[in-house]
Amino acid sequence: MATDSGRNFTDLIGSLQKATRYADLSWSGSFNDYLNLVRENPKITRNAFQRMYDMVMASGTSEYVDVKKQIVHYKFFDDEVNDGKDAVYGADIPLMKLVNVLRSAALGYGTEKRVILLHGPVGSAKSTICRQLKAGVERYSKTDEGAMYTFEWVDESGQHEDIFGKGCRVFPSPMHEEPLLVIPVEMRQAVFDEINRGAKGDFRVHVSGEMCPPSRWIFKSLMERYHGDITKVLNHVRVKRLVLSEADRVGIGTFQPKDEKNQDSTELTGDLNYRKIAEYGSDSDPRAFNFDGEFNVANRGMIEFVEVLKLDVAFLYDLLGASQEHRIKPKKFAQTHIDEVIIGHTNEPEYRKLQDNEFMEALRDRTVKIDIPYITKLRDEVKIYKKDFNSRVMRGVSIAPHTIEMAAMWAILTRLEKPKKANLTRIQKMKLYDGKSLPNYTEDNIKELRKETKREGLEGISPRYIQDKLSNAIVMAQQMNKGSVNPFMVLNELDAGLKHHSLLQNEELKQDYRELLSIVKQEYEETIKAEVQRAISADESALHRLCGNYIDNVKAYTQKERVRNPFTGMDEEADERLMRSIEEKIEIPDSRKDDFRREIMNYIGALSLDGRKFDYKTNDRLHKALELKLFEDQKDSIKLTSLVSSVVDKDTQEKIDIVKTRLIKEFGYDEISATDVLHYVASIFARGDVKDKK
Repeated sequence: MATDSGRNFTDLIGSLQKATRYADLSWSGSFNDYLNLVRENPKITRNAFQRMYDMVMASGTSEYVDVKKQIVHYKFFDDEVNDGKDAVYGADIPLMKLVNVLRSAALGYGTEKRVILLHGPVGSAKSTICRQLKAGVERYSKTDEGAMYTFEWVDESGQHEDIFGKGCRVFPSPMHEEPLLVIPVEMRQAVFDEINRGAKGDFRVHVSGEMCPPSRWIFKSLMERYHGDITKVLNHVRVKRLVLSEADRVGIGTFQPKDEKNQDSTELTGDLNYRKIAEYGSDSDPRAFNFDGEFNVANRGMIEFVEVLKLDVAFLYDLLGASQEHRIKPKKFAQTHIDEVIIGHTNEPEYRKLQDNEFMEALRDRTVKIDIPYITKLRDEVKIYKKDFNSRVMRGVSIAPHTIEMAAMWAILTRLEKPKKANLTRIQKMKLYDGKSLPNYTEDNIKELRKETKREGLEGISPRYIQDKLSNAIVMAQQMNKGSVNPFMVLNELDAGLKHHSLLQNEELKQDYRELLSIVKQEYEETIKAEVQRAISADESALHRLCGNYIDNVKAYTQKERVRNPFTGMDEEADERLMRSIEEKIEIPDSRKDDFRREIMNYIGALSLDGRKFDYKTNDRLHKALELKLFEDQKDSIKLTSLVSSVVDKDTQEKIDIVKTRLIKEFGYDEISATDVLHYVASIFARGDVKDKK
C-alpha cells in the first residue's frame, strides 16, 4: 500500500495501460461481428504482402533527383520510432527496388510467388532491412490501420470433448489464420460479393486458401455433428484481434541454418506431439501435431531466412512450394496454405554457388534478387558511424572533427573502382559521387562513371571494420588518458588491422588499401590547413575591406576608369598587383583574368537588377580567394610557427588564442582538439610545407 509521501505505482501502470490501448488489442467477438467489421473496413482482410506494402507507405515518402534520376526515399527505413537506431543510409535505390517488388506482390502481379533475396557483401545492411521489416509489421499490427484478426474454436458447453479434446474448451487456430477461411470455398464468392457491395475505396475482399489441418478437422467434425448446418458450426467460432510478435512467435519467423547433420525440415513445417498421440490415439490426427515450424508461426506476417543459400537441399525444396504455391507440406498431412512474405539474404560467394549449381535452377527461377551494395556516398557513410560515435564526450574522451569523416572516406575509397579516365583520381570520383562539382565534369559524366563500373560497392571494407577500429581508438585514448581521438589515431588503427583482417588474404589488395590511407591522410592535412587558414583570416571587417578594395579595382579595370586612392585622394590606375594576388589564390591564369573580372561584375549587376546587394560570401570562389589572401597577409603577424617552440610571447599567444576560439566556435573543435590541430598545422608551417589548398 502506498504511503502519503510515496507514489502509487499501480495507478501509474494503469494509466500507461490506457495509453497502450490494450482493450482495443484484446477485442473479441462472434463471426457475425467480424463480418460487420469487414464490411466497415475491408482492409482488415489484406494478405501479408498488401499489409507490408501499406506499412512501408504509411510512414511517408520524399523525392529528390540524383544525377538526373528521380529517387524515392521511403521514410519507414529511417526508423524514426527508435530514433534511427536501425536506420538504413545510402540505400534508396535498392530500397526502391524492394518496395516495387512488394507493390507488385500486393497487386497480385506475380512477385508474391517469389522469394525475395537480398544479396550483397557482409555488413551492407541486409539483416538490418529484415529486422526493420519484422519490427515494422509487429508495430503495424497494433495500430488501427494495421488491425488484423484471427479466430479460435470454442466449446462453451463442454459437450464436444470428442472433437475439441478432453478438458479443452478453446482451441486456437495454430497458424493464426484469417477468419474468413472458415467459410467453405463454394460459398465464399457470394459472401464476398455481399460484403463488397457498396464498399468505399479501391480495396475489395478476396481471400484464398484453406484452413490448416486441425481447423479443417474440427470444422468437418462439427458439420457432421450438426448435420451440415453451418450456422451452428459458426457459433463455435470466436474472432479476436491478432497482434504479431517475434518474441512470442506469432506471425514473424526467423530461420538460421545450422550444421548439416543437425538440420531437420520439421523446424520449418512442424512436428508430431508425441504426448498428444496417446490422447488422440493416432499420429495422423491433426490435433496431435505441433504446427510450430517457422513457416507455420510466420503465417500472416513474414519469415526471414538468414544466409538462405546455406540451407540443406531438403529445406530449399520446402522453400520452392512455399513461395510458388503458398503451401507447405507438414509430415503426414496434406499441403497446407500459408500467407507470408518470404525474405532471405545471402552474400556473394553463396550466390555464386547457386548460379553454378544446375540442380538449383528451380530456386533461381523463383527468386527476385535485390542487390544491397556498400554505400558509395561519403555523407551517407558518415551517418552510419555518427549514429554510434559522435562529438560528445565519452568517458572523458571526445572525438575530434573530421575523425569519423576520414574513416568513412577511406571505407568509400576501398569500394570504388579505379576510374578509367586517366586524369581522374579515386578521391575525385568519390567527391563527384558525393555531389561535389569538379571542372569539366557534368551529371552526364557522373552517370557514365557509374555505368562503366562492374563490381563497385560489392567489394571493399565493411562498416563493421570501421566501427571496430573506431571503438579501439576510443578505448586506447581512455586507457592512455588522452582527451581526444583524432583522425591519425583512427587511421593508424585501420592500417594496423589490415595485417590480420579475416576477409583480406590478397597482399596486393592490402597494399592498395594502405596507399588509400595515405591519400586520406593527405586530404585530412589539406582540410585542417584550410580550417586554420580560415580561422586566421576570419576577421569579418578585414575581409569586407579587402573585398571592397578588390571590387573597386575590378570595376575601374573593366570600365577603363581610374580608382581613387583613399589615403592620397588621387585617382590612380587599377591596382593590378592587388587583383592578381587575390585571383592567383584560386588559380585564375593571367589569360583568364579578364573573363573572371567580367564574370564578377556581371554577377554584381544581376544582383542589383533584382534589388539585392552583393556579398562576397555568396560567391564561393571569390570568398575562398579573399580568405587565402588575408591568411597570407596575416600569418606572419600571428607567428603560428612559434607554437612548435617552447617560447611564445604574450602578444602572439593572444592572437593564437583568438584563432583557437574561432576553431572551437565555428568548426566544432574542443579545447584539446583545437590545440592539437594548431600544433600539427604549425609543424607543417615550420617545415615549410605550406601549400594553398587547391
